[in-house]
Amino acid sequence: MPAYFVCTMTIHDPDTYRKYTALTPPTLARYGGKFLTRGDAVETVEGGPAFAERMVLLEFPDRDAALAWYRDADYQSAAEFRRLASSGRMLLQVSRDNTKDPDPKV
Repeated sequence: MPAYFVCTMTIHDPDTYRKYTALTPPTLARYGGKFLTRGDAVETVEGGPAFAERMVLLEFPDRDAALAWYRDADYQSAAEFRRLASSGRMLLQVSRDNTKDPDPKV
């Protein structure tokens, strides 16, 4: 089943953050990952407060590939720039192919 990283961050050093974004694409490709969105505008349609962070959505073939990418030495080296330049979170969700009739208890 596909796995997705939902990443949100607040960037306080754009120049350093650009070093991270320049290094990330080749590491994704190694594990079959791809960007679904990469910092595109996010609109708060319901609830609040308004979303004001940067959001990136990544797709991988499965959980193992997603975690292998995250643990990859080259990615972790690049991620140091992200950590220096921003604060945020990376959430991993694995699809259970439950889109037809999802269980609301899960």
